[in-house]
Formats: sequence, C-alpha cells, structure tokens
Amino acid sequence: MAVEFYDVKFRKKVKVDDKDVKRVTFTTKNGQTRYGLQAKTADGRNLTKFVSKQDWEKMTYPIAKK
Repeated sequence: MAVEFYDVKFRKKVKVDDKDVKRVTFTTKNGQTRYGLQAKTADGRNLTKFVSKQDWEKMTYPIAKK
C-alpha cells in the first residue's frame, strides 16, 4: 500500500511507498503538537502530510528521529 502526499512543486498528488514513510511530530510556538507523516521524493525533496492524533497513533510507520 502507498501513502498519498501532495507535491507542491508539481502541484499534484503523488504516492509514496510505505517503506519510505515516517511518523513525525511538530511543536508550534504556542506549544501545540501537530502530527504528520514525512517522506522524500526521488530527487530528495521532503513531503509532509498532517494527520489527526488518533490516525497517527494507529499507524505502524517508524517514528523519525529529530
């Protein structure tokens, strides 16, 4: 199965293989925590997709190291 991300450079949705996806968290200036998925394109650009906390906790992708 693949995860769908939006590629801003090419303005279209792209699918990334599961083995290349990692779970990440972001902390805002206000102290809020945002949950997301990250992957890299073939040319090395980062793709990010924000998801809900419930979905993030259910996923089995590895957690990215900061």
